[in-house]
Amino acid sequence: MASVPSRNRPGKKRLSVAFLLADRFTLSAFANFVDVLRLAADEADRSRPINCEWTVLSADMNPVRSSCGVKVQPETRLHNAGEYDYIVVVGGLIQEARGLSPECIAFLRSAARKGVPLVGLCTGVFLLHEAGLLDGYRCCVSWFHHDDFLERFDTAHPVSDQIFVVDRDRLTCSGGHSAAHLAAWLVEKHVGRVAATKSLSIMIIDEAMAGDKPQPGFRGDLTGRDPVVRKALIRIRQNLENPETVEDLARGLGVSRRQLERRFQADLNLSPSRAELRLRLDAARRMLEATGRTVTQIAHATGFCDASHLINTFRAELGLTPSEYRRANLQAAVSAQPRAAGVLVPER
Repeated sequence: MASVPSRNRPGKKRLSVAFLLADRFTLSAFANFVDVLRLAADEADRSRPINCEWTVLSADMNPVRSSCGVKVQPETRLHNAGEYDYIVVVGGLIQEARGLSPECIAFLRSAARKGVPLVGLCTGVFLLHEAGLLDGYRCCVSWFHHDDFLERFDTAHPVSDQIFVVDRDRLTCSGGHSAAHLAAWLVEKHVGRVAATKSLSIMIIDEAMAGDKPQPGFRGDLTGRDPVVRKALIRIRQNLENPETVEDLARGLGVSRRQLERRFQADLNLSPSRAELRLRLDAARRMLEATGRTVTQIAHATGFCDASHLINTFRAELGLTPSEYRRANLQAAVSAQPRAAGVLVPER
């Protein structure tokens, strides 16, 4: 990943961050990011802004509502804003939110001209792109919003198989816990690895993840060209635990069941129900590979009635039971590990 030039000066905090919160912003992304800064700023969790400082900027100082309804009171007016190492834009509900005010957009463009690195958390990447501040940059978009992003910015090339992306002076992440990992990456750069590790440990996060760590839940092997099919696939992925019927899916998209089936067949050579089954089995397969969940837990998480339903469907479609698939995957992973230099591994 490309490095971001430090703007630290004598007498200044080692890491200074300003936040711009969009209407209906995602509270978890903001909280995860700012908590890493808080815990890295002082000893233990005393929260004094010694090594790091942060503020929430606003044009009008009105409280900003999050997507869950909790409001945050800004601290600093835009015209009183100082100099910051990073300006972080936190996005939220892309369909219902008003986004950023013209004053905030003008402030971001001015900061970009001065070379201040800009950060987009969650759907903050939408807001930065709308402001013309991501042209020519790689950017990270949650797999959950990947098709929404392409519909809005049809010439963009979003990265949806990583938790965050650093491209020169633009940093973007998929939201959720990835905001904590991006913040930890910045803390390690400006304050030190010990501070970053301490922050994550107190937040009960095992270890820092690199930006190229795959996004949890990412599934990129089934995509459509037809806009209705793409929206249908998004709805299916968003409702894996409680699958919709084909009739409900069509109704939610504003088309008839027959229209939906024709469009799926023309675009993917699959029926909507077969596409849904493929996505649910793919999610189950990934959980078997990456988690220790039981077959029953995976069945419930992927919309199957019970473990027997998942086992029978898995065997019919993939030729193995879930347990056999998990054992085979573990054996393949062990076999792929290189032998340590100078260590004899006994033959079995």
